[in-house]
Amino acid sequence: MFATSTQRNFWMFKDETDVSNSRLSANIKYISRRGRNMTAVERETHFLNVTEEKTLILSYEYQLRDFCRNFLPPMPRYVVGTALHYLKRFYVNNSVMDYPPKEILVTAVYLSCKVEEFNVSMDQFVGNLKGDREKAASIILNNELLLMQKLDYQLTVHNPFRPLEGLMIDMKTRFPNFSDPERLRPGIDEFLEQVFYTDAILIFSPSQISLAAIIHSASTSKENVDEYITKVLFPSDERHLSIIIEAVKKIRIMVRSVPKPPRETIKALEKKLVLCCNPDNNSESPAFKKRMKQSFDDEESFEDGQYPSTNSEQVRSMLVSGLSEMGQI
Repeated sequence: MFATSTQRNFWMFKDETDVSNSRLSANIKYISRRGRNMTAVERETHFLNVTEEKTLILSYEYQLRDFCRNFLPPMPRYVVGTALHYLKRFYVNNSVMDYPPKEILVTAVYLSCKVEEFNVSMDQFVGNLKGDREKAASIILNNELLLMQKLDYQLTVHNPFRPLEGLMIDMKTRFPNFSDPERLRPGIDEFLEQVFYTDAILIFSPSQISLAAIIHSASTSKENVDEYITKVLFPSDERHLSIIIEAVKKIRIMVRSVPKPPRETIKALEKKLVLCCNPDNNSESPAFKKRMKQSFDDEESFEDGQYPSTNSEQVRSMLVSGLSEMGQI
């Protein structure tokens, strides 16, 4: 249930300001760490600000959507919804300059497939990607544990699709005055797709979002569902009704305000990102490749019965200490 879920307890924010403050904190931490030897002016020109980061993330959310739309076999929308949740949660606490969004994007989709039991093999998954598929598989596997760690292993996501179906069934059974609620479906689906590109999924419950989708679709279709809301859902609970009305109003405003970043703006931000990203986490950087090579060499050394040369004495000491403790048991 959503009310007792980790999503409700750990991944819901008070309002848009609360979400923005979390992103700002991640931005400041990264710049303070990587730009400690720069002047204030140099920092401002070299690094992305929090608004630029948010614009970039939005563009990657659209890229995630396009990737999932073209995915074979066809991907259920709840898998896409969960992947968007993962991407949004990751970058609400981490900077895009610290972790490459292209890599986190595909990792989020892959992890969502596993969590939501949309069974595709790694070969099938990377078959939907362009370029070096073996390298793509390696990047995904290298980032999967990182993504889960940053999500605090809280991977269950409650999307608005299930409560939507419950409301549609309820309308058909308890509100016969409204003929054929299914005719609202196109407007509902369009609204729910747009809501994932807002911070509403980090602020409002899935049931509030699904109700907002129904009200929005009815409004745009010149239909009236006010009686269903006031007399069927909340017949004698004015306080709860006023909370719902306010929530629905805010969600609809957020959906109407979703921007589509200009391509030229995104290209400029991408170029800036290349210059200010963390090379230790960028799979294209020499520093990352050197670190990965050292990691693979160490694994091979262990498999051959050898110890990594850099800390062999430390490893031997740990093993001797461990064996000694086992002998005392």
